[in-house]
Amino acid sequence: MPPVHSSPYFHMDNPAILSLLRQTTTEKRSKSSSSGGLFKIFKLFPMLTSGCKMVALLGRPRKPLLKDSATTGTLFGYRKGRVSLAIQEDPHCVPMFVIELPIHTASFHKEMASDIVRIALESETRTHKKKVMEEFVWAVYCNGRKIGYSIRRKQMSDDELHVMQLLRGVSMGAGVLPSPNEKETADGELTYIRARFDRVVGSKDSEALYMINPDGVAGPELSIFLVRGQ
Repeated sequence: MPPVHSSPYFHMDNPAILSLLRQTTTEKRSKSSSSGGLFKIFKLFPMLTSGCKMVALLGRPRKPLLKDSATTGTLFGYRKGRVSLAIQEDPHCVPMFVIELPIHTASFHKEMASDIVRIALESETRTHKKKVMEEFVWAVYCNGRKIGYSIRRKQMSDDELHVMQLLRGVSMGAGVLPSPNEKETADGELTYIRARFDRVVGSKDSEALYMINPDGVAGPELSIFLVRGQ
């Protein structure tokens, strides 16, 4: 895998992304000490099993553990499958945005080992009648490299519904989830990372999500950008 460039968007010319990066530079410096602690949990994946009881316990609360204006983002997928992204205004609510990314879970975990992980979703639609998150077709970039195209789901798959149900009361965490019907699949274990994000609206054509970690541990940063072509 080629090294991550020091400026992960050197391949992208979209002014909306550059604007979002500029306007949050000061904020991100002040928050850098509180970002990325969740990434360390990924190192524990080989030690976890699909029978993890802690996840089942965390999934039982009927109300969110934390109530604030932060957005909830979940990245999940089978080890031998692809990563899906779900964005929720509240972990107890139906996701407002769900998409399967064109990157395998194993490859995404390797990206997590870098200091900065930036995922960019760029819509080439020229109409501005929809909100950015309402667009369907997206070009997907990971750390500056274009990795393919994805289509936002109108309806969640059974596996995606299964994950949202298990994590309905979880505000943040990472690990392995029981597979549907508690059966192992040929695609391996079902892994996830869930975190709270600062949601920044740059304009009607751009939004960004910056991961928040309240444990005060410095580490890698995860950012998700959604932009519409100019």
